[in-house]
Amino acid sequence: MSTIPQVAAALESVLGSTAEELGRPSGFVRRARRLSGASFVQTLVVGWLGKPEASLSELTHTAAALGCPISAQGLAQRFTPPAAALLEGVLGAAVSQVVSADPVALPLLARFTGVVLGDCTVVALPDALAGRWAGTGERTGHNQAALKLYVQLDLLGGQLSGPHLHAGRTSDRTALAQAPALPAGTLSIRDLGFFGLCQLARDGQAGRFWLSRLRAGTVVCSAAGPRQDLPRWLATQPDRVDQPVTLGVDERLPARLLAVRVPPAVAAERRRQLHAEARHKGQTVSATRLALADWTILVTNVPAALLTLAEALVLYRARWQIERLFALWKQYGRLGHARSANPWRILCEIYAKLLALLVQHWVCLLRCWDYPERSLLKAAAALRAHASLLLAALAGCLPLPAALAQITRTLGPSCRMSRRRAAPHTFQFLLRGADGR
Repeated sequence: MSTIPQVAAALESVLGSTAEELGRPSGFVRRARRLSGASFVQTLVVGWLGKPEASLSELTHTAAALGCPISAQGLAQRFTPPAAALLEGVLGAAVSQVVSADPVALPLLARFTGVVLGDCTVVALPDALAGRWAGTGERTGHNQAALKLYVQLDLLGGQLSGPHLHAGRTSDRTALAQAPALPAGTLSIRDLGFFGLCQLARDGQAGRFWLSRLRAGTVVCSAAGPRQDLPRWLATQPDRVDQPVTLGVDERLPARLLAVRVPPAVAAERRRQLHAEARHKGQTVSATRLALADWTILVTNVPAALLTLAEALVLYRARWQIERLFALWKQYGRLGHARSANPWRILCEIYAKLLALLVQHWVCLLRCWDYPERSLLKAAAALRAHASLLLAALAGCLPLPAALAQITRTLGPSCRMSRRRAAPHTFQFLLRGADGR
C-alpha cells in the first residue's frame, strides 16, 4: 500500500524536481526567470485540479501563491511547443510512478494478483497538431489530429497504469502491445478492440488470465476438434453454456466459452444497433451476427474451479468502471475542454489536466479504495474543494504530508454510495459474486 509519505514523495519528485530538471532541456527555460519549469507545471496542475475550468486570470492567482506573480497575458505567452514538451515529459515521469492501495476487501477479486481493466479514450485536437499527434481523418479532411490514451486500472489495488499517449490513428491492439506487461496471476478484461488470439496466447503462456467477449468471425471448435457453426450449436444448448473450446484455425487456443441467452427485448435492441451501425458504414449485417444477438458470449482461460460462469458475468460487467473513470476525467475534470483556439495552449492544457487527474487518483487511493462502495466522483469533488491545501504545501506554507493527511480526512463516509435494490451498483454485484440472472 502507498502511504501518505510515499505519495508526498511522488508528488515532490514529479511536480518539483522532475519539472525543474526538464525546464531547460525542453526549451521552456532559456534564462533565469521567476516562472521556472516547476512553478509553471504546479500552477497549471494545481489550478486546474481545484477548478477544471479556471481561466488564465484565475491561474495567475495560483502562480502568485507559489511566489511567481505573472499577468494573464504573460501566462498566455508561455503556451508554446517547449511548454508542451515540458508538460509531456513531466506526465511521462508521473506515469512511471507506482501508486496503489491495499487490496479492496472483495473475495471475488482477491482470487487474482490483480483484476485489470484496459481501454482507450480519444481526445480531439486542433488540426494544426496533426504533425505531432495524427488523427484518423486524413481522407475526410476532418479529425486530422487526436490523442489516444491507453489506460489500465486495477480493480483490486487501484493502481493506474497510464495514460500512455498515442496518436489518434493508433489501433487499440498496437497501444496494448506497447503497454507494460502485467504480472502472472493477473486477470485482464478488455473490450473487443483489443481482441487478438496471438495476444491472448502470449498472456496465457506468461501465466496471465483473460476474460473477453468473443469477436465476430472467430473460429470456434469443440474440445473434440470439429469446427462449430456457433448460432446453430447454441440453439441446441440450454440458456447457460459453459463449454471447453479452442479458438482459431491455426492458433487452436484452449478456452472456456461462456454464453447466456438474453431476453427477447435485449436481443431486439442489439439487432437494431447492428443495423444502424451497418447503415452508417454503408454495409450489411451478416446473418450470423444477427443470430448471435440472442446471446452474451464470453471466452476465458480462467479454470472453472477458480471462476464460475455467474462470476465471470459479474467481472465483465465491472469492465464498465473504466468507462466511468473516463467520464469522470472528461465530464468533471474537463479533459479536452479549453477556453482557447491556440493549439499549443490546448495541448498544454490536456497534458496539465492529465497530470492533475493522476494526482487526484493518487490521493483518492490513500483512503477511498478501502471501501467497495467508494464514489470517485464524490472523492474528486472533495479533493477539488480542498486543493488549496495542496497549493499551500507546494508554496512551502505547510508540510506536504500534513496537507495530504488533512485532505484524506475528507474522503470518508461522505464519498461512498448507498446500496440500491432496483438497479444495484457494480460493487453490490462484486460483493455477492453473482449477477442475479
